[in-house]
Amino acid sequence: MNVKGRIWLETAKGTFAGEGRITLLERIMEHGSITDAAKSMKMSYRQAWEQIDAMNKQSEKPLVIKVSGGAGGGGSLITHEGKKVIDIYKKLNEQFEKFIKKQSDLV
Repeated sequence: MNVKGRIWLETAKGTFAGEGRITLLERIMEHGSITDAAKSMKMSYRQAWEQIDAMNKQSEKPLVIKVSGGAGGGGSLITHEGKKVIDIYKKLNEQFEKFIKKQSDLV
């Protein structure tokens, strides 16, 4: 028998971040684009934008900002605040995974 679980962060306004949203932030960092990040996750742009918008609205500072066009076109950037959220989530998730493993060992 195994013990399983997931961790997510909430605010008074609802779900703030979980595995999927953190992956989306990481993919935006990787691709520099919400569109490309969404495609890499087989997600619609609209769904990706709604998740980003929800996180940005719940955060004191934006996690993702859009960069206007230019010679190379526009894109999106993960802010310092966004990187902090990724780091915090990863640390919490690592501790949670250790806890889950210990519980599985008891069953």
